[in-house]
Amino acid sequence: MTEKHILPSQLFGRVAAPPAKSDAHRGLICACLSRGKATLHPIALSRDIQATIACAEALGAIITYDLTKKTININAENFGLPQEGKNTKITLDCGESGSTLRFFIPIAAALGLNVVFTGEGRLPKRPIGIYEEILPPQGIACKTKGGLPFEISGTLQCGVFTLPGNVSSQFVSGLLMALPMLPQSSEVVLTSPLESEGYVQMTISTLKRFGVKIAKTATGYSVPGGQKYNPCNYEVEGDWSQAAFWLVAGAISGSVTVTGLSKNSLQPDKKIAEILKAYGASIEFDGDEVTAQLSFLQAPDDCKIDVCQIPVLVHVLAVLASLSEGKTKITNAQRLRIKESDRLFAISTALNAIGGNVKETDDGLIITPIKEFTGGTAHSFNDHRIAMSLAIAATKSTAPITITGAEAVNKSYPDFWNEFNRLSL
Repeated sequence: MTEKHILPSQLFGRVAAPPAKSDAHRGLICACLSRGKATLHPIALSRDIQATIACAEALGAIITYDLTKKTININAENFGLPQEGKNTKITLDCGESGSTLRFFIPIAAALGLNVVFTGEGRLPKRPIGIYEEILPPQGIACKTKGGLPFEISGTLQCGVFTLPGNVSSQFVSGLLMALPMLPQSSEVVLTSPLESEGYVQMTISTLKRFGVKIAKTATGYSVPGGQKYNPCNYEVEGDWSQAAFWLVAGAISGSVTVTGLSKNSLQPDKKIAEILKAYGASIEFDGDEVTAQLSFLQAPDDCKIDVCQIPVLVHVLAVLASLSEGKTKITNAQRLRIKESDRLFAISTALNAIGGNVKETDDGLIITPIKEFTGGTAHSFNDHRIAMSLAIAATKSTAPITITGAEAVNKSYPDFWNEFNRLSL
């Protein structure tokens, strides 16, 4: 396990937003479903994206990576028809990627494949029970002793798929990718308001780029059947969720410009700019660039942030709130307990270990401000977002901070430490 020892330092300069992992997953999978040839650019080979590539290859796609151009080339002519025969049991190792797992389960079902899904880290224990409930009535046999391994067989049938909206939006996105391939129309019905809705909107937007149409209804989504994915070359957006770390760093300690960000992105995490402004941060947009500069930060009166649509931002928001005048309460974050770590426990424990004042609640955090962090050693809990949040906290610390498990950033942002070191002064 790698330790990263960080001396207190401000961050100054320009940094390109990495390719959005959420966008890359969707583009890569849709390109495979087109059963044609396509390129995706730019791509960063994070561990999660490597997991999706490995699963696509196991299902017959041929994928190559151009390191210089950060481009992957996809030949999906045999996708879903592995050479060893359609009736052979296939193993898909999803690594630690929840998106890979939850997207490929209904896709494999729609393709009529017998697949065993495996994973590592906390993924085998993360919820997939919704699929155990909604797939068997539509022709899919599921075998599991709870979590992974998870085996499916049979061919998915058209119909009505009913699920709550307060589970991971990845379940909805997975269905929306799979159902258009079925011969007749289907419906996705949500029994409660959809959380992280922006990610489902991203999925629908990606599907549209590949020629697939989804209609929103009063209760969920209508999916016409018999649709074909059309091959296309796909440009991956810059990642707002990763840009959030740099923008918070600029606001608390220096001046950072993040390039390659779309102001019109459907990524829900672009809300970080709005939140920073609400705290008094200087945020400037110039085309695809966003600049955050050192500012006096103060939480709005009676500050309560409902994060049901932006749970990915909680960790860096905890750093921001810790260094802003006034108390902040974060709510509707209970789903974070079943991510790569129990993220509410992990971020509160990690920040408190370096001088923070963060209290867990059942569904969120209560953050009492401090002037600066005081240094020390904190564990990442093998969670990429905890490790990156600790790095940003170190920019406003009176003493060095040591992060245990710093290599966790490779799950989503393998260039993070190189960029952090380059910006440090």
